[in-house]
Amino acid sequence: MVLWNVLRSAGRLGTATGCSRAAGIGQLRRKYTYRSGALKPMPHQIRFGLLGIVATVIPGLLIGAQISKNIANFLEENDLFVPSDDDDDDD
Repeated sequence: MVLWNVLRSAGRLGTATGCSRAAGIGQLRRKYTYRSGALKPMPHQIRFGLLGIVATVIPGLLIGAQISKNIANFLEENDLFVPSDDDDDDD
């Protein structure tokens, strides 16, 4: 999404000034400086961000595994899908 916005704005700059697209890419403003050249303040960083990701992914995986196990048991009990033993013989 960000790359698309950069390429789209580079194309707009190149066509507006009569330059090629390659020349327009150098004219893009950076997101870490103001027009005056002063640096913008550091962005807010979320503390313990990795812990939040782990706390979200691990329960999601466990819940998904439990749901799939329950569905597989339901399918096997109702004879909708029963794995055959012949499929497992690779010897």
